[in-house]
Amino acid sequence: MDSKDSKPDTGAEHQEYSSPVVSTSPNNMSPEQPVSTTTKDGGPHKSVPGVSLLRDLALDAEVADTMQKNMSIMEAVRKYPKAIAYSMILSLCIIMEGYDTSLIGSFFALPQFRKRFGVELANGDYQVTASWMSGLQNGTQVGQICGLMIAGILADRFGYKKTIIGALFLTIAFIFIFFFAQNIAMLFAGGVLCGLPWGAFQILTTTYAADVAPIQLRPILTTYVNMCWVIGQLISTGTLRALLHRSDDWAWRIPYAIQWAFPPPIILGVLFAPESPTWLVKKGRLEEARKALRGLTSSEVDDEEISQTVAMIAHTNELEMQLQEGTSYLDCLRGPNLRRTEIASVVWMTQVLCGIWFGGNITYFLQQAGFNPDKSFDFGLGTNGIALAGTIASWFIMPRIGRRTLYLVGLSVMFTILVIVGILGIPAPQPWIGWTSGGFMLVFVATYGMTVGPVCYCLVSEIPSTRLRIKSVVLARNAYNIASIVANFLNPPILNPSAWNLRGKGGFVWCGFCLSALIWSYFRLPEPKGLSAAELDILFEDGVSARNFRKVQVDVFARGNMKGEEEDARVADAVPVTSEKV
Repeated sequence: MDSKDSKPDTGAEHQEYSSPVVSTSPNNMSPEQPVSTTTKDGGPHKSVPGVSLLRDLALDAEVADTMQKNMSIMEAVRKYPKAIAYSMILSLCIIMEGYDTSLIGSFFALPQFRKRFGVELANGDYQVTASWMSGLQNGTQVGQICGLMIAGILADRFGYKKTIIGALFLTIAFIFIFFFAQNIAMLFAGGVLCGLPWGAFQILTTTYAADVAPIQLRPILTTYVNMCWVIGQLISTGTLRALLHRSDDWAWRIPYAIQWAFPPPIILGVLFAPESPTWLVKKGRLEEARKALRGLTSSEVDDEEISQTVAMIAHTNELEMQLQEGTSYLDCLRGPNLRRTEIASVVWMTQVLCGIWFGGNITYFLQQAGFNPDKSFDFGLGTNGIALAGTIASWFIMPRIGRRTLYLVGLSVMFTILVIVGILGIPAPQPWIGWTSGGFMLVFVATYGMTVGPVCYCLVSEIPSTRLRIKSVVLARNAYNIASIVANFLNPPILNPSAWNLRGKGGFVWCGFCLSALIWSYFRLPEPKGLSAAELDILFEDGVSARNFRKVQVDVFARGNMKGEEEDARVADAVPVTSEKV
């Protein structure tokens, strides 16, 4: 048969099948007997005619799936302590990046920085021009967009560890440009170049956490990434607050120099961390996946459970291969994956659309509202502390009410606050208005810190398929970066006294974007709480609506058997009757 549907496995058209029946039990799984062979894209493929790999894996996979779903959080902590530790070590990259990216926004409120790189206004004050404020922030975003696309390809080919270590060494090198900057153009160049490794950190930390964590720990370890952002911002604001009264260039050089302290310990931790078992399974390296999983678990997990977990990962991988062909960026935009990419992208864009560019820049906002630098930076520290507490609170709320509900509630509250702050911005500036606006901003940041901020990282790592997870998150993060570029052009003129100078009335601008994100979330955002990767695959394949995700029950392993029977029939038709060779 020469039709596309009857084409035998890639690379095996002219070979006789002689592989043994697949097994993933501890006694049978070995490097000499991989679960599957390797295709052109490095993924596993069926190795035995007439015997469905999905059915071979289903028994052990179902045991592991049931075990993970019935596992309590404390049991997951006992069984996967090393996975928690290594995921947290890799997430330290985000503390560094949160610190780095926060510096730019905070520097705009630092008098010494404004005097060194800004222009003098008629009242004798110094301000960085609105165009350069946008340029410095957008230069970083452009670098991150390029870095994300490159990192997605490199991580799929070389794995997480090598890609992250390479990005860390690039960060060390590019910080020199910041530290020795002689003019604002050098800061722009440093931002573009540092954006390249920062882009890699943005996706690899989140996807690694999703790969190594069991279902019960996945929300905590993925949202911990948001906490790392907040910790980095807190360190950044605290550093500038401590240097506020220095009158020389060291007031802005020291914060840049501190960036060199982050990479060395992170590099050391990454060297000892196991590679992602999911990535290894996708490459067909099953024995290495077992060893990696052993390096992520405690002695409480025996070899049989390790093999069952690898079987579950391989089963999901094989099921996704039956549902989709490749693992390129274009595959993220085909079939059900287009919807998954849309959801991940808009979820991440919502972090911008909700108005955090306006509400989160509280230090600069309060200065324009009449606060002195000391008080505004104190408010900034308090805001970061509240955001940190918000992320911790989300760990306890999310397992009970889910991701979708938190998103909808958070966006509703933030929309209301933006409208109130906009109304408060109508009268002439007065001290009580500044304090009231500042109080509402704190509530805004606290709401963001409990809802949209951390939940986003959980959603963008859960929604994509495991085979396309890295590349889907790359596209989603780049959608965020593009939205950030627009926000970086829009927000500075709103607050800058040398431009539009809208002050609190900027809330009216941002509440419209927040409302659009709220409406989209209601109709398009599904609830993935408690669902395995394979269950999500089936729900998206069947086109279940977002509001019905938790209502529809799917039997992944029965569906896998059906797919396996179809594959058996296809292979049986494709393989000719054997005869002696002449």
